[in-house]
Amino acid sequence: MAIHENLLGGPPPTHLPDDPEPRELLAGGADPAEVAAKHPTSSLAWAQLADDAFAAGRVVESYAYARTGYHRGLDALRRNGWKGHGPVPFEHEPNRGFLRALHALARAAKEIGETEEYERCSTFLKESSPTAAATLS
Repeated sequence: MAIHENLLGGPPPTHLPDDPEPRELLAGGADPAEVAAKHPTSSLAWAQLADDAFAAGRVVESYAYARTGYHRGLDALRRNGWKGHGPVPFEHEPNRGFLRALHALARAAKEIGETEEYERCSTFLKESSPTAAATLS
């Protein structure tokens, strides 16, 4: 038997490819809007914009940024073999932008009273990565 074999028969974890430039720009203090404009497919840049808007009390703006990051992440997951379900490990750093955007979308949905979207996104986050759900909450 191979080590790390999936004994539950579910899909294997999805690991997005590394895209270090947006992460490095953000870590270096670059404006997230400029990073998103330069790297519009980066879920991480959109998640940062969502977090910043939420912290400033701009919840609807946060929701819009989070939804963009979420959809960019879904596109990336699908391009990398994800079939609509299965683990997206938070431990794999390139997955964190998508997971952060998903968390931000749930948070903003809850704040504006969109209960079904909040519950859907919260469940999706927990099922994709229990670590992300615990870490980001």
